[in-house]
Amino acid sequence: MNDSAADSTAGPGTASSGGAGRLVLLTTSHRVAPGQLSWPAWQALRGADRVLCPDAGHPQLPFLREAEVAVEIAAPTGRELVEAAAGGRTVVYLPAGGGEGDRAVTAELAALGGSGRVEMPDLELLPGSYDLPGARLLDLVQVMDRIRAECPWSSLRTHEDLATYGIEEMYELVEAIEDGDRAAVREELGDVLLQVVFHAAIAEGDPDEPFGIDDVAAGLVDKLIHRHPHIFGDEIAETPEQVQANWVRLKGVEKARESATDGVPLASPALALAAKLAGRARQAGLPLPVTPPAPLYDDEHALGDHLLAEAATAQSSGIDPEAALRHAARRYRKAIRAAESEGRAAQDGPPEE
Repeated sequence: MNDSAADSTAGPGTASSGGAGRLVLLTTSHRVAPGQLSWPAWQALRGADRVLCPDAGHPQLPFLREAEVAVEIAAPTGRELVEAAAGGRTVVYLPAGGGEGDRAVTAELAALGGSGRVEMPDLELLPGSYDLPGARLLDLVQVMDRIRAECPWSSLRTHEDLATYGIEEMYELVEAIEDGDRAAVREELGDVLLQVVFHAAIAEGDPDEPFGIDDVAAGLVDKLIHRHPHIFGDEIAETPEQVQANWVRLKGVEKARESATDGVPLASPALALAAKLAGRARQAGLPLPVTPPAPLYDDEHALGDHLLAEAATAQSSGIDPEAALRHAARRYRKAIRAAESEGRAAQDGPPEE
């Protein structure tokens, strides 16, 4: 500790007139903007006899100086902090950020307190700022940015390179959910999130149309607010069906879609694509049953066995069932659009003479 700090201290227990004093270890989160401290933290800082910090570059220091809180740049030991508080003084110690030096100080304070031979000040661990929910996402963005900048493999990846990984990670997440494996679900959600952050980091470096993770998040926030008018607006939706109807209606307005099939990704797995197209046709009220008529199933097990048998039969015949269903789904999509065009033509009526 520096000379000025040592001159103003007394040995533990020697200044009995004021007691052992108070020692406040003030912690802050790097995920919260510097200067955004809690009211108890500001009270402790303003009322302290001394404020010590071992890091001259600590991000809080400019704001403390602006608030006229005098901070001594010093790297005291645990014993020196005890001595600084002797005589009834209040000392606030602002750690550098969890490095080896800070751990050594706290370990020494614990040892002194447990020895029974030193009159210890009142020790208080005071969080000056708290992480809000989602704060660790800031760490994720920082780590991803560094990896993108420094990793020989990651720095060269493109959206196209990562596309297949995104699909694989979603399948792994679905598998974990179906297995009921909570630990795996947590891990796979992280892998899916990695894809989002990775793609955003790639997009940020685009020379023509750059955007970052904040743009992605802002767009999602706007979308969620707009599509939940029963929460953020004046509309009323008291049932899941009403919520779903609002969602579909607002989504249609946002996308200005001309067809019920717009927005259905043709790159989807064939079975998912077929089911999605059939659902869209049903929602739009289009009389487009699948031909030839398919048997009705009210049991998942029976339907699964039927699909498995069809896939096995196709394979034994040398036919790719995935490709066959995808081609059928595309024909079905074409039929939906043709029916929509006919419906619009009928509404417009015959041309005027």
